[in-house]
Amino acid sequence: MNNYDFVVVGGGTAGCVISARLSENKDLRVLLLEAGSEAGPESMRVPAMWPMLFGTDVDWGLQTVPQRGLGDVVLNYPRGKVLGGSSSINAMAHLRGDPSSYDNWAADGAPGWGFADLLPYFRRSENVEGGDPRFRGTDGPITINAALERHPVAAAFMDACKELGYPVSDDLNGSQPEGVCWYDRNIVGGTRQSAADAYLRPALGRSNLAVVTGALVSGLEVNDGRCTAVTYRQGNAEPITVHAECEVILCAGAVASPHLLMLAGIGPAAHLRQHGIDVVADLPAVGANLSDHTLGVLVYSAAHPVPPGAGNHFDALAAVRTDPTSTAPDTHILIADIPLPPPGRTASDNGYSIEFSMLQPRSRGSLRLASPNPGAAPLIDPGFLTDERDVTFNLRAFRAARALGQTHAMEAWRGEEVIPGPDVSSDEHLLAYLRQSLGTYFHPAGTCRMGTGPEAVTDTELRVRGVDGLRVVDASVMPSLPTANPNATVLAIAEKAAELIRAGA
Repeated sequence: MNNYDFVVVGGGTAGCVISARLSENKDLRVLLLEAGSEAGPESMRVPAMWPMLFGTDVDWGLQTVPQRGLGDVVLNYPRGKVLGGSSSINAMAHLRGDPSSYDNWAADGAPGWGFADLLPYFRRSENVEGGDPRFRGTDGPITINAALERHPVAAAFMDACKELGYPVSDDLNGSQPEGVCWYDRNIVGGTRQSAADAYLRPALGRSNLAVVTGALVSGLEVNDGRCTAVTYRQGNAEPITVHAECEVILCAGAVASPHLLMLAGIGPAAHLRQHGIDVVADLPAVGANLSDHTLGVLVYSAAHPVPPGAGNHFDALAAVRTDPTSTAPDTHILIADIPLPPPGRTASDNGYSIEFSMLQPRSRGSLRLASPNPGAAPLIDPGFLTDERDVTFNLRAFRAARALGQTHAMEAWRGEEVIPGPDVSSDEHLLAYLRQSLGTYFHPAGTCRMGTGPEAVTDTELRVRGVDGLRVVDASVMPSLPTANPNATVLAIAEKAAELIRAGA
């Protein structure tokens, strides 16, 4: 069958939610196209193995352009290429941002997307036992748990945060979004639960839902101002065109969704013409506003053997303020029960890491075409540390992470700081280390931002401006990053979008 009511492009977090929710209506014919495979290696299900999935067949294997704020280094930029998308290869953190993250969206031209607007959809997505019912869901598809077997290094980190006066939160996703916490993860019975596991696979028996994997989308057809069809190819086979009676819904993520729009002639007109692409809709903001959290690290040798972790290597996390002028958590500081040296550095296997991330980056980058060939990767530029305010902040965040590492509470485990080492202490030396070691927290967003102004790509119902029958539902529509890992927010966005779409179908 080549005719459907909805064609969903991308089987990641949002695509799994949208496909499952729309197909609950038996009168709607839904097709989901995913470029990756139906399933990945068995290691994909093992929480502790997530760092080993990067660079494998379930990762797109993308890279950034040289990062001028990081000494022109080229960074690997992992994105999931399998049903479940990045929820199938990430570190399984399930965290909401501070409510102000979403209220800022509403204030910045996206009314209807404040925290109170999104809260019902956060709750709808999750199944949490014993949570505050004002904030937490109890019967959603995603089962969420904090660490049941708490690693002793993480317990020491918890005490270290208390020692330095950071608040303690019972639930960062509840009424206390600030503090150190045993934080939530989508690990069920010791196994990863991806969005595909939670939403899509239980729906695969529906006769009105079709899923095609290994399907690389090469084009969107726009006729008389309306997107009516999608063309894809499986391997070396001939291209296949499928038609959408109602809508095409891009759920391909902050990298692939703007890429596909530009290939279809929807984007900055001058840039499209440079690549010989006819302009369908001149939307300068397509691919602009790329935002991502940086991630820095200190690595310690351990004074005695560190036992293996039972989860994803991260049992505790602090969402705190390291800038005294901040009104909400501005930094993540995490403890890992393994050494995680930056690229080009090595460390003994017996150690642990303290990582830190700036949650409200000012730097912005872009995503642009490298070629009109759909198989060519786009030019990804997160623009890390291109805003001087981010430089100042990361110096402060590093010192906060190091202070935790030097507490009395960590003394029983602490051997020595091996990366970058205690001799790296001046601002000059610390900045040199940061430019050599900062990487991505794997949280790209913002490249098809929603809103009401000229900088918006999608409206507040996530419809692409200037093109009927085309919508974007994924992290690319976020006007700015939430102060947390974005996967939980993508679930909520997709739940709300599914309701908006069904109301108009």
